[in-house]
Amino acid sequence: RKSKITASRKLLLKSLMLAKAKEEWDQEIVDKQAEKERYLSERVSPLHTSGLSLSQLQELCRELHEKVEIVDEERYDIEAKCNHNTREIKDLKIKVLDLRGKFKRPPLRRVRVSADAMLRALLGSKHKVSMDLRANLKSVKKEDTEKERPVEVGDWRKNVEAMSGMEGRKKMFDAAKSPTGQ
Repeated sequence: RKSKITASRKLLLKSLMLAKAKEEWDQEIVDKQAEKERYLSERVSPLHTSGLSLSQLQELCRELHEKVEIVDEERYDIEAKCNHNTREIKDLKIKVLDLRGKFKRPPLRRVRVSADAMLRALLGSKHKVSMDLRANLKSVKKEDTEKERPVEVGDWRKNVEAMSGMEGRKKMFDAAKSPTGQ
């Protein structure tokens, strides 16, 4: 099937889509930067250190240090919650896999067991007869197969002439039908 759109049109559309995606990407970056600046201007007041005495600067440093400690505690709490949640998610995934029954199967080794040993393992003490399964297999003798197939040697041209035309098709149909009808 041929495409209804030409290769040049496809290329043009692809380039237009990429240009539009780049514009949206750039706009998203600008929006994030503006949001970050807005958030910081709300949360952090501008720092005025000019014209302060030594004691006032020390007090300002203590206040900033207390704020940093508070933020650090919040960060630690959030990190602990995240670790707890990831651990819980991991445990739940393992439970789901257990409930589904999908386990990693260990690689199995081949074990050669005789038929007697297998029957002894399955039946226990009830198994007393030793079986030679290979002896019970049907054996085919070469002489029997040659006797079953009678070899007809004749003129092949007679056979071709007899089977040609509609009469030959009728004979073939009747020959195929007769063994199943018996």
